[in-house]
Amino acid sequence: MASFEPVLLRNLGVENSRSVRVYESRGGYQAARKALKMTPDEVVEEVKKANLRGRGGAGFPAGVKWTFLPKDRTRTLLCVNADESEPPTFNNRVLMESDPHQLIEGTIIAAYATRAQIAYVYMRVEFHEQFHILQRAIDEAYAAGYLGEKIFGTDYCLECYVHRGAGAYVCGEETGLIESLEGKRGWPRIKPPFPAVEGLFRRPTVVNNVETLCCVPHIIERGANWFTSIGPPHSTGPKLFCISGPVNRPGCYESPMTITVRELIEREDMGGGMLKGKRVKAVLPGGASMGVLTAAELDMKMDFEDPRKYGLLGLGTAAAVVVDESVDLRGVLRNLTRFYGTESCGQCTQCREGTAWMYKIATRIAMDAGRLEDLDIILETSRNMGMMPGLSICGLPDGATYPIETLIKKFRGELEAAIRAQPPDRAERVLKVLN
Repeated sequence: MASFEPVLLRNLGVENSRSVRVYESRGGYQAARKALKMTPDEVVEEVKKANLRGRGGAGFPAGVKWTFLPKDRTRTLLCVNADESEPPTFNNRVLMESDPHQLIEGTIIAAYATRAQIAYVYMRVEFHEQFHILQRAIDEAYAAGYLGEKIFGTDYCLECYVHRGAGAYVCGEETGLIESLEGKRGWPRIKPPFPAVEGLFRRPTVVNNVETLCCVPHIIERGANWFTSIGPPHSTGPKLFCISGPVNRPGCYESPMTITVRELIEREDMGGGMLKGKRVKAVLPGGASMGVLTAAELDMKMDFEDPRKYGLLGLGTAAAVVVDESVDLRGVLRNLTRFYGTESCGQCTQCREGTAWMYKIATRIAMDAGRLEDLDIILETSRNMGMMPGLSICGLPDGATYPIETLIKKFRGELEAAIRAQPPDRAERVLKVLN
């Protein structure tokens, strides 16, 4: 791969990169100045031309999303999704803690483009340090005249607030986030109406992810043509990739979306190869909810299209978890089902009951008390839940089923072998205890 100069992480490691003074010295807020000399529609068109696809998981074009707002609206709100609850994702955290003014500048431009008067940053409650870093940066931006009244001497005004969530995974879904912002239980809403028409406080609302908004200043500063020159046509622009597990250099790295899972693991400037000579057994390349790859599928491109060819839900948050050869996949199955069983909000019967059933079955399997038919029962349960088959309000059950389905389908032989190797009377004894 040709050398790539970081864009989103260009200030990472720079001394005092969190301060407005250092951000300005490196060209910060010039894109916002430029944007406010354009019309809002011109800014929207430039982002559309760049084909900036949302970095939060769904990959929907941000500029197109902005055009869904009613033309006759009198008040618009912008919500910045900084919840980042998808395990094991931490690219938004890195952006907020190392370069918070980049997010603020992107928020200003997006708010101006959508004619929003108020922006709310909905932040994951566990981000204690990042909350204080971002709040200090917002205070600096107010003091410098970049937020508040008459920004850059124009008639445009924008207020910005940070709201801390309560640690619910489902609030990463935009309507669940909106409900939580309104002070209610974080239950996703039935759609339509969509947030662009009736969102926060029943006003037209735009919800964008942190990394998505951090791309916006660079599009305005360098132009859409520059942005589309990075990566494949359907997955343009720079992207942050997380990698964790038994690799030599776990962390957050930036690259065009031409990179493969194998490169993310093995490149010296990224994962640096497997720790202590271990071998890869499986990888969850897009966060926990997108699905599982085998060691034979590591040449998958980390873009918005290629993952579907491997039976995955999508690219997701591009946060890869590496599983090495020593791991018992029954434990992985149990951990995945436990997480989604805990995080289901409980509104939809199929999700509430289905995730709980799968967790109970996976627990028995992990306790050496599984039955071969249990694998089929889990697969059948997963097919009867989800937004895509029209059986749920939000996409949490889809995200809950894809890693479980792909794990069972791609590693069924190993799981069946483990079940067959159980002590002959183990299942009966455990079932008696559980019942």
